[in-house]
Amino acid sequence: MMNEQLKDILSKAKLNFAVLAAILVIAIVGKLTNPELTNRIFETADKLVSDLILIFVAITLGAFIPQFKLVVFGALGAFIAAVAAIQLGIFNYLTIDYLFSVLIVVLGFASIANLYRHYREFRI
Repeated sequence: MMNEQLKDILSKAKLNFAVLAAILVIAIVGKLTNPELTNRIFETADKLVSDLILIFVAITLGAFIPQFKLVVFGALGAFIAAVAAIQLGIFNYLTIDYLFSVLIVVLGFASIANLYRHYREFRI
């Protein structure tokens, strides 16, 4: 019984683990290839965690949108659109580093909230 539930939860949460693993891989590869940029991005992400509105939005996205892939693709699409707007000179006050930090925070917290949603279903 418990083994089947665990398999079910793991199958539902594959994308969550993929997102969290990707953040970890970005941190490791970044530390090896460009530690200054990686430190700057993750320090900014650390500061963004205290921005409660951003965290509430990320948790709400992860917990209440049933199709988590929509959250992931939506966040990536918004990131790509904002990067394009920066490159076109529309957003002069934003940097790509800052947007990447926001992306990491949003996807990280949304993944954890969505994992919790699946974990709640687990009964011992």
